[in-house]
Amino acid sequence: MWLPETSLPVIGLWLDLIGTFVFGLSGGMLAVRRQLDLFGVIVLATAAATAGGAIRDIAIGDQPAAVLRDHRYLLAALAAGLAAFLAHRRIERLNKPVMLLDAVGLGVFAVSGTQKALLFGLGPASACLIGVLTAVGGGVVRDLLVTETPRILREDIYAVAAILGTIVVVAGDRFGWPALETAVAAAMLTTLARVASVRLGLRIPRAR
Repeated sequence: MWLPETSLPVIGLWLDLIGTFVFGLSGGMLAVRRQLDLFGVIVLATAAATAGGAIRDIAIGDQPAAVLRDHRYLLAALAAGLAAFLAHRRIERLNKPVMLLDAVGLGVFAVSGTQKALLFGLGPASACLIGVLTAVGGGVVRDLLVTETPRILREDIYAVAAILGTIVVVAGDRFGWPALETAVAAAMLTTLARVASVRLGLRIPRAR
């Protein structure tokens, strides 16, 4: 069933806020695992939640970045940090919660980054690049703050999963597919590709 047509800026805003909360939750959960205090949990959640979008906005010249213009981004990050701090025991019941949250955030931000780049007039290849940077930026900053090697460098199907989503968004823009359905499909593809790669142990072929 086709969903009602929605304007790209509205879709982009909702994707951004969802991605901000989910990535913030992943950062907050990682902080709890590292036994940081409440302030540390909030800091790591905010860094994970907002870094990708800030990198995107700087790269495409949308200044000041959305996180500095719209208070809802910081509220979403704060809510994610508090949720992780207060409800971490329940969240931990999920199988690999940080990975799962990271996969959802990866998919959502890959889509929102690509869509915004296209709205700013970038070509398909550049829009895909911005989408990937948006998707992986928060995770990279989160991992570096707790002295972990970023997942993009140690887990093969990570940026590749984000690339799949960006390609769907670019194709949808090129062929005039319904914007909302395309966004949902692209985000789901990236998320499922990432989760499947972890569950099945999939890796990119390496030279012998």
